[in-house]
Amino acid sequence: MKLRYAPHLVIIFLSFFLQMILSQLPPTQINVMTSVYDMIQKDTNSSFVWNGTDKSSTPCSWKGISCNSNNSSITKVSFSLFSISRSDFLPVVCQIDTLESLDVSQNHLSSIPNEFFTSCGGTSGLKLLNFSRNKLEGVLPTFTGFGKLESLDFSYNNLNGKVELQLDGLNSLKSLNLSYNIFSGSVPRSFGKFNILEELQLSTNLFGGEFPSQVVNFANLTLLDLSRNNISGVIPDRLGELSKLQVLILSANGLSGTIPQYLRNIRTLKRFAANENRFVGNIPLGITTYLRNLDLSFNNLNGTIPQDLLSPLNLQFVDLTSNNLEGPVPANISVNVIRLRLGQNSLNGLFPSASFGSLHSLTYLELDNNLLSGSIPSELGKCKKLSLLNLAQNNLSGVIPVELGDISDLQVLSLQYNNLIGEIPSNISQLNKLQRLNFSWNSLNGSIPSSISRLRTLTNLNLQGNKLHGQIPIDISNLNVLLELQLGGNQLGGPIPEMPLSLQIALNLSHNLFEGPIPSSLSRLTLLEVLDLSYNRFSGQIPDFLARMGGLTRLVLSFNQLSGNVPKFQGFVSVETGGNDGLIHLSPVTPPQAAKKRKSIVVAVLVPIAGVATIAVFALIAISVTGRYYRINDEHFYSGEEIPQSLVVQGKVLTANSIHKSNIDFTKAMVAVSEPSNVVFKTRFSTYYKAVMPSGTTYFVKKLNWSDKILQLGSHELFGEELKNIGKLNNSNVMIPLGYLLSSDSAYLLYEFAPIGALYDVLSGSLGYSLDWASRYSIAIGVAQGLAFLHGCDTGPILLLDLSSKSILLKSQNEAQIGDIELYKVIDLSKSTGSFSAVAGSVGYIPPEYAYTMRVAMAGNVYSFGVVLLELLTGRPAVSQGTELAKSVLSNSEKHNKWDHILDSSISKTSLNVRSQMLAVLKLALACVSVSPEGRPKMKSVLRMLLNAR
Repeated sequence: MKLRYAPHLVIIFLSFFLQMILSQLPPTQINVMTSVYDMIQKDTNSSFVWNGTDKSSTPCSWKGISCNSNNSSITKVSFSLFSISRSDFLPVVCQIDTLESLDVSQNHLSSIPNEFFTSCGGTSGLKLLNFSRNKLEGVLPTFTGFGKLESLDFSYNNLNGKVELQLDGLNSLKSLNLSYNIFSGSVPRSFGKFNILEELQLSTNLFGGEFPSQVVNFANLTLLDLSRNNISGVIPDRLGELSKLQVLILSANGLSGTIPQYLRNIRTLKRFAANENRFVGNIPLGITTYLRNLDLSFNNLNGTIPQDLLSPLNLQFVDLTSNNLEGPVPANISVNVIRLRLGQNSLNGLFPSASFGSLHSLTYLELDNNLLSGSIPSELGKCKKLSLLNLAQNNLSGVIPVELGDISDLQVLSLQYNNLIGEIPSNISQLNKLQRLNFSWNSLNGSIPSSISRLRTLTNLNLQGNKLHGQIPIDISNLNVLLELQLGGNQLGGPIPEMPLSLQIALNLSHNLFEGPIPSSLSRLTLLEVLDLSYNRFSGQIPDFLARMGGLTRLVLSFNQLSGNVPKFQGFVSVETGGNDGLIHLSPVTPPQAAKKRKSIVVAVLVPIAGVATIAVFALIAISVTGRYYRINDEHFYSGEEIPQSLVVQGKVLTANSIHKSNIDFTKAMVAVSEPSNVVFKTRFSTYYKAVMPSGTTYFVKKLNWSDKILQLGSHELFGEELKNIGKLNNSNVMIPLGYLLSSDSAYLLYEFAPIGALYDVLSGSLGYSLDWASRYSIAIGVAQGLAFLHGCDTGPILLLDLSSKSILLKSQNEAQIGDIELYKVIDLSKSTGSFSAVAGSVGYIPPEYAYTMRVAMAGNVYSFGVVLLELLTGRPAVSQGTELAKSVLSNSEKHNKWDHILDSSISKTSLNVRSQMLAVLKLALACVSVSPEGRPKMKSVLRMLLNAR
């Protein structure tokens, strides 16, 4: 028996042995990958992704390496997110002759060696090259060879110059992505040779000239994205010949003419975006027959909305915001529509009621700023997925339907500036996800329902300008994340209950029937910036606690019955007391324009100086409320005089600059922060003190402020490590900490002194400086450079928790620096007892999506920068009279021919060149403050477009 089966066993053994031999990688490929292993390891060090990988094991098992089915050859190599900055390994990889795909995306490469193109050009089977999201600079390289390359991606880099003949030899190319670079000139005609091209993405560059008619030669094209360039002219008729086109994105260019009717004939077209252009005329009939997504917002389209536009069942997203459309809203709306945005037009007629009862997928409905009349249909209550309902600024009448309380997912409800009557439905309290509620400027009556106090997620409540009477609900303090409460212009009275401690933007009780003394419970609102009690019947003296409310910037007490002495307020607080005949002004109230130093929030530092004889005791009081010191690992400690050992506080110098190392004296720094007179200004989280060292050099000492223990001081080692990493950064437009001190519950950072002060103060005129356009433009460039640097850091993006004109400091009238860069690293948002919006940013700079995402993001920083740009362009603050600048400008920017009225006329009228530059920057600012985070450009693109505005 054994002899009978022996031949079969031999055959099986030989087959297995032969398979093992054939499954082994060739020695050349193993040697290549071993060399690459060593090269990358030297480059990435501790972040080496192959840590723990046995170099002697088969490379087919390494991260990012793919082999064929029997592991006999390497086919795909991906180094994506490997933290690589060197590029000399690239020609080595190309020695793998079986390579089909090479992905080096999301690294830190700044160049590609010429040898790479020589090596890889001869790799006959290479089909994919991905260099996206690196730091490549210079012109687009020329490709020789690469005859089988099908996909090429250079997006999200810093490549510039013209694209001409560099890609001519890529006859097999199916996908080309050059988006988010700095390419200029016209779209090259040579692209017309790519007859099998399927995807062409050139968005967010500086391509100009007429619409590239050569793309009509790409018969296989499925995706064409030319958005955010400077392309002008009309869309050629032949584009309708692209019978396979699925996505056409032409947003944010200078295209004109009408929307082509032939687009309705492309059966494969699913998405068409032509927003932010100069299109005129009517919307073509039947254009949505096959579309799923249509965006024609921010154009000059007119006429009525075609009755068939919203009806196709395939339609999901429609945005026609900010055009000149008139007539009724079509009654027949697809049941599959998810987002419907028709605001900022001239639509009229009755609100269409019949169709909304079946829109079970609808999540966004915006019909604001139109001329719609009639009542709000109760059928809206059946739109259970609706999260945003904006019907503001129409001519709607009747009562607020109680059915709105059934929309359980609703987060934003805006009905302001209509003609609504009746009472506020009590079942509004069922909207347990509601964050913004605005019923202002209607004719609502009755009392404020007590059930409104159950809306625990509410951040903004605006009921002003109605006919409400009775008392404020006693439990309103339960709204513990409320930032803004607007109740002015009603007939409210009775006792004022305790208010939510989270109030920050404003508390407006003006034009009501409140009487008696100003309640002491208001003293608890330490974050509040605007308090308006005007036009009531308050009597007695103005309480001293109002002058001690650290966050207050505006106090309105006009037209009451107050008497006695007016307390002395800080110079940065605007106090209005007119119409109170019994008041005595012991000293003139200084308006904010005349204040020498603006401090948005000043926390008094109480230093008991009686009996204190030594500098050491001052330092003790300044740095430790509890009297306990935390011993820090120290490299440099400087003592101005002999101090008892038990009082020694140690710190750490971060900078390697020998001048700063010799100048910094921590004891002098602590003496400076013990004196309130040294406070220069305050940002959302930080107090800046001026400290003069024994050498005569002046520095900023910044104390981090926090009210609810969200500062991560539980681990001083972690805190110090984060500051150490930040201290290694080097950018002239970013404030880099030079050193720090830590106590058990406080943190102090030292910086170079910025003698001009905060941008906010300069723009407000409080520092006596006047900025011309050249200075404002230089400041904008500097801030953009700093923010682009932070977002592109090698170790990952550094996000800003609070970017505002108050956190931007000026070394000169055209040199800007971004401050407070360490906050996102050292503040733990999850430990905040307040709302996310109260922590993440300053009022007027907070992007709208933070209310939903609860996450700081780069797109949010871009929004905040856009607000800073608007401040530079308009000369107006981010918030004025309770109105946010960004929202005001967006609402007034519908008509391009009125943009001049937005600009600071004292600057824009100095010359035609200045006006032209300001209008170009305004266009960019509007893109930055786009309501949609996806619609905002990346900071690298912002910087590029800003430089291009010269």
